[in-house]
Amino acid sequence: MNELPLNALRAFAMVYAHGGVRAAARELGMAHSSVSRHLGELDRWLGVPLLRASAGRGALTFTPQGDALGRATLAGLREIEQAVAALRETRPAHAVTLSATPSFAIRWLLPRLPALEKAHPKIELSVQVEQRLDALDDGRVDLAIRMGRGPWPELHVEPLMDDALYPVMSPALWRASGRPSKPAQLAGLRLLHDRDPQAAWELWRQQHGPAKLALQGGARYTSSDLVLRAAMQGQGVALARHRLAADDVANGSLMRPFGELGAPLGPSYWIVRPPAKPRMAVAAVIDWLQWQAAGLAQANKPAARPD
Repeated sequence: MNELPLNALRAFAMVYAHGGVRAAARELGMAHSSVSRHLGELDRWLGVPLLRASAGRGALTFTPQGDALGRATLAGLREIEQAVAALRETRPAHAVTLSATPSFAIRWLLPRLPALEKAHPKIELSVQVEQRLDALDDGRVDLAIRMGRGPWPELHVEPLMDDALYPVMSPALWRASGRPSKPAQLAGLRLLHDRDPQAAWELWRQQHGPAKLALQGGARYTSSDLVLRAAMQGQGVALARHRLAADDVANGSLMRPFGELGAPLGPSYWIVRPPAKPRMAVAAVIDWLQWQAAGLAQANKPAARPD
């Protein structure tokens, strides 16, 4: 048993189930090249080919040995999955698992968890940081908070909060840059970019300008949290999501050089869960999330500019 290449077998089972390497890679959340490497390792370990050579881009075809191994590994993994799901159903009634994107979990959820513990001391909330929603299908996660517009088919979805975009920068950089106060002055500042397409500088330029604002330069980050941390360190001006930057604006770590000017995004955060009626503890967490979101609805005022 200790010699079995379990990661390679799991990758092969997904390739067999989906009939292709790319689909398997998406399912596993890994690079296409990594899945191909696992297949090569498995071929070498077994000493027999599992896939037939193909000249085109059609569906993969399996050798008889590959077909037999695919059926066996897929059946075994599904049996393990069912056993794990059954065990997870025995979790305490007051245990709740919530999934969220990294930036939302770090910047909005984590600072508010002490308030949840105070309001519901018996609830044990576990937070998983991930983008995928497949864990909702097998009971590993009770609910998720997602950013964007969906769709998320076959799941119950309800809006949690809207959002807005506005530029933020560190007070020190603001002073060093001549205390900019009008959007036209962005043309002389270094911009920081979030790769989230719903937080792109183009959205700000369309509403507030300047029309000739150059958007090609500046550092780019795959995490809203990293963008805001870079802005706090004085590396440039970030276009921030209000819900993720509000606490730092309130405590003075970041400031809004252009006052109340913002670009509304509309509903942007959603509670996503399985369609079945939630357990009492899960319903209590959902109510608490909505209460927290409603309490922040009026907290959209800019921080005073430092002297």
